[in-house]
Amino acid sequence: MRGNKGVSLLFMLILVLTWGSSFILMKKALVYFPSNIVAAYRMTAAFSIMLIPALIYIFKMPFKTFLLLTLSGILANGLPAFLFAYAQTGIESYVAGILNSTTTLFTLIIGIIFFSYKARLLSIAGVVIGFAGIVGLLAFAGDKTLSFNFSYGIYILIATTSYAININFIKRWLSNVPTLSIVSVVFFITGLFSTIYLFGYTDFIQITKTTAGSGFGILYMSILGIVGSAMALLMYYHLIKIADILFVASVTYLMPVVSTLWGLGDGEVLGLAHIAFILLILIGVFMVNYHDLMGKIKQRYK
Repeated sequence: MRGNKGVSLLFMLILVLTWGSSFILMKKALVYFPSNIVAAYRMTAAFSIMLIPALIYIFKMPFKTFLLLTLSGILANGLPAFLFAYAQTGIESYVAGILNSTTTLFTLIIGIIFFSYKARLLSIAGVVIGFAGIVGLLAFAGDKTLSFNFSYGIYILIATTSYAININFIKRWLSNVPTLSIVSVVFFITGLFSTIYLFGYTDFIQITKTTAGSGFGILYMSILGIVGSAMALLMYYHLIKIADILFVASVTYLMPVVSTLWGLGDGEVLGLAHIAFILLILIGVFMVNYHDLMGKIKQRYK
């Protein structure tokens, strides 16, 4: 048990730091490369590190499972990678980090609409409060207008909706697939097409050759893909299996703290109004999670 607690703590800290830092890494990479290259390289890097296990598992699984995992990869990795990268060409990195936490809100909404999920009043109230916080944050962030921030922030909200669809999707059809199979195969098709797109249809090579400091951009994107996507997803799924559910949920709440601290360190402006709306979003997320968390805790310690 002590060993599990030590591993859980280590994985949680790595996840919080890695996912919380992914937004500043995207921001730094965008200094050297356009958003489509940042997204494509991220998927290519994750694909390269997961290629060998993917090839092993692909030939062992039913074709239907492979197709389902491919769709999962598009929903959870391919599409969001491009949406997040483009969104950060216009909004602050800490805003991207906070908006990422809305996945929980959309998971509930998608579950109610398409998967017959029964919502409690507290959860519905949490969604309302969370969206009030989103509107408020976008209205004040970066000293820009609501319409400007929303025109970029909407891409993150689309990405978190895609995450939410994938979460319901996995619960319904892929819950019995082993962790390494899921993580390796979800990057296969998206990574394969991203690699073809990166080297065949973008100016990646030309920019790398002609832009001073582009090596730093490649380093940031490599960390995003290898650590922030592939390795972090492996650790997260393993953490779910060995740790208390509240402990796992803490990643959701601590990650925005890291992204906000990175943003402040990089000169982004954060006032009292921003903090109030950030807290409102996190309170909404907690309210949506509350009954599920309590139920799982009771079941675990029965």
